[in-house]
Amino acid sequence: MGLERNGAGDFPQVAASAFVHPSAVLIGNVRVGERVFIGPNAVIRADEASPGEPVRPVVIEDEANVQDGVVIHALGGSGVRIGRATSIAHSAVVHGPCDLGQNCFVGFNSVLFRSSVADGSVILHQVLVDGVDLPKPVTVPSMTVVQTDADVAALKAVADNETQFAEKIVEANLIHVQEGKKTGYRDVTRRGG
Repeated sequence: MGLERNGAGDFPQVAASAFVHPSAVLIGNVRVGERVFIGPNAVIRADEASPGEPVRPVVIEDEANVQDGVVIHALGGSGVRIGRATSIAHSAVVHGPCDLGQNCFVGFNSVLFRSSVADGSVILHQVLVDGVDLPKPVTVPSMTVVQTDADVAALKAVADNETQFAEKIVEANLIHVQEGKKTGYRDVTRRGG
């Protein structure tokens, strides 16, 4: 597991109650909240500077989960926020500038770039959300491309069963945090900056 400084000297800040798998890599101005789960081979980088500006942070808020193989990065001068209790599923890419609200779900192999997503949204599998804002909770069906205002307008409100699904994913990953602490994969919180 790697915790590394970026070129500006920023070192990841990880809450003691978070679980970061030993194979995950966090670089630079990354801030990980309480009871966050970061899975195997996830890469979270806040290391790209913009001339004359500090490296903007990648913030993973409390009880969020970043699953296996997820990549989170940002263009220089921009940041990323993953809201409280939001799930980023296996092999998804979140590239800033990007702001995901609370209680969202992002499915397998989905890509989000230059976008903001309202609290409670459900983005299913192999979706592209690029350069748009989702201002209210919506479901983005699998294999959908969302790049225009017309694409956004065509999306439907989140159904109750989709909200319940997203909540179950958060609950399962909170159990992973507890189990990970028991097995000793906690060295990330013991390392100094």
